[in-house]
Amino acid sequence: MKNATAYVGRNMRQYGILAALLAIIIFFQILTGGLLLSPNNVASLIQQNAYVMILSVGMVMVIIARHIDLSVGSLVGFIGGVIGLLVVGSGLPWPLAVAIALALGLLIGCWQGFWVAIMGIPAFIVTLGGMLIFRGLTVVLVQRTVSGLPPSFVSIANGSLPPWLGYLKNYDGVTIVIGLSAIAALIYSQMRARRRARAAGRTVDSLRGAVVRLAIYSAAIGALTALLAYSAGGTPIVLVIVGVVILIYSFIMNRTVIGRQIYAVGGNLKAARLSGINVRRVDFLVFVNMGLLSALAAIVTTSRAGAAVSTAGNLYEMDAIAAAYIGGAAVSGGIGRVSGAIIGALIMGVLNMGLSIMAVDSAWQQAIKGLVLLCAVALDIVGKRRAS
Repeated sequence: MKNATAYVGRNMRQYGILAALLAIIIFFQILTGGLLLSPNNVASLIQQNAYVMILSVGMVMVIIARHIDLSVGSLVGFIGGVIGLLVVGSGLPWPLAVAIALALGLLIGCWQGFWVAIMGIPAFIVTLGGMLIFRGLTVVLVQRTVSGLPPSFVSIANGSLPPWLGYLKNYDGVTIVIGLSAIAALIYSQMRARRRARAAGRTVDSLRGAVVRLAIYSAAIGALTALLAYSAGGTPIVLVIVGVVILIYSFIMNRTVIGRQIYAVGGNLKAARLSGINVRRVDFLVFVNMGLLSALAAIVTTSRAGAAVSTAGNLYEMDAIAAAYIGGAAVSGGIGRVSGAIIGALIMGVLNMGLSIMAVDSAWQQAIKGLVLLCAVALDIVGKRRAS
C-alpha cells in the first residue's frame, strides 16, 4: 500500500509539472497573439535553451545526490574561451578542439569531485570557489571577443539537419521520420517497461491510464514534429544532441547500478553506507559527469554565439538549478528525474521567449523566473509536509 501511494505521488507530481508547462504555453500563446508557437520560434526556443537542458540533466543528478554545483556557468565561459583560442588562435581543427574541451571538462570535474568526495568539503563551498576561480580565469583568458569560428562549428547550435528526404507539402521529410520514430520508440519502451514491472511484482498504473499518458505524450511529440517540420530549417542539430543526452542519462538513472546508487545515496546516506555503497565513488562520479556536461554546454553556447566571450555562461548555474527544482527535484535530495529537469528547462525557456516577445524588461524577466523557482520549491516542501 505504501509503495502504491508513493508511486501515485511521483506520477501526480510529474503530471503537475506537465500541466504547468502546458498552462504557461497556452498563457503566452494567447498574450503573444500566436507568435510563441510559430514554427520558427519553436526551433529558436530549442536552440536558445539547449544549454539549459544539458546542464539541468547533470544538475538534477547532483541534486539527487544531495549536493549543488554553483560553478557550471563559469565552466561554460572558461571552456568556451579555450575552444575559441584553440580554433581561432592556434588554428586547431574544431573537432579536435571539441575533444580537448570535453577532456578538460572531465578533468575539472575530477578536480571538484576530489575536494567534495575525498576531502569531504561541502559541495557548496567547493563549487562556489570553482565559480570564482574559473570566472576569473575566463576574464584573463578571453580579454577580447574571439570571433571567426568556422561555419561548420557554428552550425552545431544554429544549423539544422539537411533535408535528405525532401519535403512533403512544405514539411521536412527528415523531421517527420524522426518524429514518427520517436513516437514508436516511446510506445514500445513504455509498454515494455510496464510488462517488466508487472512481472517483477511492482505497482503499475491502469491500462487506461497508460494509454491516456502515451496518447498525451505522442500528441505532444507529434505537435512538435509538425511545427519543426514546417520551420525554415527543420530539425535543429542541437535537438539531436539534446535528445541523445536525454536518452543516455534516462537509461543511466533508471536502468544502471550507478543510477540506483545515486538515488540511494541521496535518499538515505546512512542506509546507503550500511548497504555497502561506495558513497565517495558516487559523489566523485556525479561531479565528473557535471564537468563533462558543462563542457558540452560550453560547446553549444560558443557555437550559438559564434564567438568566445568572457561573459559567456553568466548565471547559467541559476538556470540549471531552477530547471531541476521546477522539474520536481527535492531540496533534500533523493528525488528527481531527467525528464522532469527537461520539462523544467522548457518552462524556463518558454518564460524567457514569451516575455521577450512581449518586450518585458530583462530585469522583470529575472524577477519572474526567481518567483517561479521559489513557488516550485515551496510546493515541494508543502507536499512533503502533507505526506508526513
